[in-house]
Amino acid sequence: MNQYIQAKQKDLAKTVDFFKKDISSLRTGRANPSILDGILVEVYGAKTPLISLASISVPEARSIVITPWDKNIIKDVERAVVAADLGINPVNEGDKIRLAVPQLTEENRHELVKKLNEKMENSRISLRQTRDEIKALIEAAFKNKSLSEDDKFRFFKELDEEIARENDELKKIKDKKGEEIMTI
Repeated sequence: MNQYIQAKQKDLAKTVDFFKKDISSLRTGRANPSILDGILVEVYGAKTPLISLASISVPEARSIVITPWDKNIIKDVERAVVAADLGINPVNEGDKIRLAVPQLTEENRHELVKKLNEKMENSRISLRQTRDEIKALIEAAFKNKSLSEDDKFRFFKELDEEIARENDELKKIKDKKGEEIMTI
C-alpha cells in the first residue's frame, strides 16, 4: 500500500466505523439497547448521553427498561426519548421507563431499509471525498516531480482497489442489517 493511502487509512476506517455505529440505531423489531445510544438528555444544565445517566436493560425480547440513577430526572429522560423520534412510546412507571418495541409492519421495514440505504450512500460519499483528497495528494506529488508517471498510475490503481474494498465492506454491513430488518 502506498504512503498516500496509508496517510488517510484512519479516515477510511472511521467512515466504516461511523456507518456501523450509525445503523445500529435502526430498529430491527427486537429490543436492542443500542437504539438509545445517540440520545442526549438535557439535565443539570447540560446535554448528557442517556447511557451516562441510567442503566438500560432488556428484560424481554420486545421491551427495554431505562432506570435512571437519579429519580428526579425521570421526566427529562422521558422527554429525551420522545424527542429522539424512535417510533416507540415510553411508559413512565415512576422509578423507571419502559419502552415496548412494537412489531414492525412491512411498510415500516421498507422505510427502515430506505433509511439504511441513505446512510450507506452518505458513507460512500465520505469515502469518495477521502479518495479525492488522496488523488489530489498524488497529483501534487507528480507535479512536484517527486513521483514518476508510472508510480502515479500505479498509486491510482491501488487507491481504486482500496476504495472498492471499503465499499464492499459497507455493502456487506448494509446487507446484513437489511436482512435483520426484513426478518420477521
